[in-house]
Amino acid sequence: MSNLKGKKAIITGGGRGLGKATAIAFAKEGIDVAITGRNEKILKETVAELENMGVKAIYSVFDVGNYDEVKASIKTIVYELGSVDILVNNAGIAAFGTIQEMEVSQWSQIIQTNLMGMYYVTKEVLPYLINQNEGEIINVSSTAGLNGNAKTSAYSASKFAVIGMSESLMKEVRKNNIRVCTLTPSTIVSDMSIGLGIATKDSEEKVLQPEDFAELIVAGLKLPKRAMLTSASLWSTNP
Repeated sequence: MSNLKGKKAIITGGGRGLGKATAIAFAKEGIDVAITGRNEKILKETVAELENMGVKAIYSVFDVGNYDEVKASIKTIVYELGSVDILVNNAGIAAFGTIQEMEVSQWSQIIQTNLMGMYYVTKEVLPYLINQNEGEIINVSSTAGLNGNAKTSAYSASKFAVIGMSESLMKEVRKNNIRVCTLTPSTIVSDMSIGLGIATKDSEEKVLQPEDFAELIVAGLKLPKRAMLTSASLWSTNP
């Protein structure tokens, strides 16, 4: 199993939920972490937790859907970390409604954040990974990107697109020793799923937890360099 100690990681949407759980799992492995998001207070609190675990931790406030902000922020993050080895594209938003019900602006914003945001961040981080001829990219899609459902058109469209982009990227950068993994988790208890009404805080025994997701990511990173986990779905054992 690969030793992750001393690696440098960027996690978008890293202040809470899946991103925070992943940051904590990384810190336990000795990985220095940069987390991003739009809520500075939450990011500061998470960074303090990570620093208490003995790793270097920094944060950056920006909107992944704004390319100018992404370009400036990624450059600063890599300078402060010293390098980057791992990118976790986790930032995302969701809303449900029929095509007729949902406003055009909201539908577009979901695509802008979930797809274009992932593209923007990847585009800016990729040159560093290519230059060192090594790296890891984990892109978070969803089971909603495998099957569409009523009232999920915008979210499903964004997550289907993430899978296509991620698979294409994987085939582009294998020659650079960069592993690309696309994850498609089902419902995980988080602020977003609770806000959407598809999970509750007291559903620990029945619904996936962020820590389960983080454990899968770490396991994939620890695979020997000759092996690559290209995709994985994570489901609860409860029907």
